[in-house]
Amino acid sequence: MSRPLAVLRPEPGASATVERITAAGYQPLRTPLFHVEQRGWPLVAASDHDALVLTSANTVRHAGPQLAELAMLPVWAVGEATARAAAGIGLSVVRVGTEGAKTLLDTAWAAGVRRALWLGGESLRLSEHPAVSRTIAVYASTPLAPSLDAVRRLAGSVALVHSPRAAERLRHVLAEAGVALSTLRLVAISPAAAEAAGDGWDAVAVASVPTDPALVTAAIRLAD
Repeated sequence: MSRPLAVLRPEPGASATVERITAAGYQPLRTPLFHVEQRGWPLVAASDHDALVLTSANTVRHAGPQLAELAMLPVWAVGEATARAAAGIGLSVVRVGTEGAKTLLDTAWAAGVRRALWLGGESLRLSEHPAVSRTIAVYASTPLAPSLDAVRRLAGSVALVHSPRAAERLRHVLAEAGVALSTLRLVAISPAAAEAAGDGWDAVAVASVPTDPALVTAAIRLAD
């Protein structure tokens, strides 16, 4: 019998992941560890920047109407979901990265980007990159405290972690509930997320590319 696949990400991404798991014939187990909330952010002059970096579709969902004021900037996006969300509100996507933020920013730097504005969540990583002149948080992922029963049900599952922060949060809630890491298998969306998860799991895998479909595919391999 296959292990259930634990979906830890917040909505609306959680539903997309659950749909992929269900369509593949596997059992999803929803245990959100965060709630995404909008944050106010200052008006920015597009003329001060030469590119807009977006590494999460949550940025587009929560940035509010003032994001349209930056429509003149070419968008460098991590992931197809982020690119679709940006294009959906009229932004011009010039590059879609599939290997994470650092690779995308390195490519932007090589292309001559020097004053990029990076919009994202409060836990932005790699913000000190030479291609980026300013980072602004437009949303926050607030930790949730799932019930002890919900956390204990994760034992025997394959946990999907979509970020280093999610990996760290998972370790924390499991420790609080007294659930041994060795009872779970873990699939990380990136090497950074796998590193944040640390050791002690029954098995660890990393998605071939940092996308939700690739993460689900890797999780299914560990579930059987």
